[in-house]
Amino acid sequence: MPSSVRWGDLDAFNHVNNAAYLVYVQEARLAWLAQIEGPWFDETMMPVVASAHMNYRRQLGWPAGIVVELATTRLGNSSVTIAHRIVADGDRDCVYADGEVVMVWIDPTSGRSVPLPAAIRSACEPG
Repeated sequence: MPSSVRWGDLDAFNHVNNAAYLVYVQEARLAWLAQIEGPWFDETMMPVVASAHMNYRRQLGWPAGIVVELATTRLGNSSVTIAHRIVADGDRDCVYADGEVVMVWIDPTSGRSVPLPAAIRSACEPG
């Protein structure tokens, strides 16, 4: 998902603050979820981030165009692991950060995990 660094993403050291990288990844993840056909959340199920890991590979400044790449690396009974890379728009070999997020589907009332929705499983499986 193409995006741009916002001036407000910079910190006192004049580079993108580490927390902004997680926002870029979150926005890409939500854009991906939004295009999935079929229900992936309702009053009985919703995704939560169980873990987020980010490797910061190089400084990112402003202005800059970036692309957030996502790839499913694992499907569990109630979870999906999504690898992410933040790269320069126009130079996919220029990697600013990479890592992964584990999303778990839960029952919002009980907080217990529930089976991965069929729409998510279908969107993540090859074919």
